Amino acid sequence: MRDDKLYMQGKLILSDGNTFEGASFGAPLSHSGEIVFATGMTGYPQAFTDPSFAGQILIMTYPLIGNYGVPDKDLWESDKLQINGLIVSNYIDTPSHFQSKMTLSQWLSKEKIPALEIKDTRLLTQHLREKGVMLGKIIIDKDIEQYDPNKVNLVAKVSTDAITREGNGNKTIVIIDCGAKRNITKCFLKRGVKTITVPWDYDPFESGLHFDALFISNGPGDPKMADKTILTIKKALSNKIPTLGICLGNQLLALAAGGDTYKLKYGHRSQNQPCMLYKSEKCYITTQNHGFAIKNVPDGFEPWFVNANDKTIEGIKHKKYPFMSVQFHPEATPGPMDTEWIFDYFLERVK
Repeated sequence: MRDDKLYMQGKLILSDGNTFEGASFGAPLSHSGEIVFATGMTGYPQAFTDPSFAGQILIMTYPLIGNYGVPDKDLWESDKLQINGLIVSNYIDTPSHFQSKMTLSQWLSKEKIPALEIKDTRLLTQHLREKGVMLGKIIIDKDIEQYDPNKVNLVAKVSTDAITREGNGNKTIVIIDCGAKRNITKCFLKRGVKTITVPWDYDPFESGLHFDALFISNGPGDPKMADKTILTIKKALSNKIPTLGICLGNQLLALAAGGDTYKLKYGHRSQNQPCMLYKSEKCYITTQNHGFAIKNVPDGFEPWFVNANDKTIEGIKHKKYPFMSVQFHPEATPGPMDTEWIFDYFLERVK
């Protein structure tokens, strides 16, 4: 077991003035960002490396975090921790899992990410549900200025700088990396598709790339800031290129097609969001990680999925052409794989 004497005390200070004290088990540094919560019970290494969490301090509502340590990098969803900070109720420093290579505390310290053990994460989460997500900062070594990730183009920060080609096959898909999770590419590759991953602001139409379909990935922040990606999607739609979007890609497709988006009060960050297939009795349990949603369905499109809890739009599909997107993560990691058929559905419509 850990020696609590080795752990410094720290504070989480919310922008509304509320303060929560706790014990530090990450890097002994102060950091700030947007305070959000996630209710997933498993898969924290994958969640913490999801670029959609960039700029955010994450509260995990599941009480035991750290109990299975940290696996090899090839099981992460990106090359590094993406969160700005971590809040848990009960940190476990003695991992028990055959894939564990280090403790969560070691990982956080190595990547200079602060973390606090605050016992009453339930109260903290209830506060955010009532008031909505807000800015905040973890204070450990010294006080710092508040950082507002909502004023930054986070997509530009997490997107790749290189063009990467993977796989073989008769179908080629350009993946616009707005903060793509690794398992998305893996889902395409295991279906015998060739992928070309490009930066968020790369225009494949200007470059002369040959491809059969366009994919828009997940990612962090306000979708309206990814203006160059929206322009690329507009070109794909006008050229009738089959297009699929996931998470942020769902919002970007809506914007490119003439729809609108808005920020949710506290977002969807969990592995148990129920989504109804539009005009059916089918309900799928999905993994989600987003703070924005589609406000209205663009002309020519119809809803594809609707959230069974709050009735938000969870996907859109064009009535005539192969343009479609979902707000949830069919590739999961972590979470249920109930909707991985979305990839097959899309590829069947790519000629």
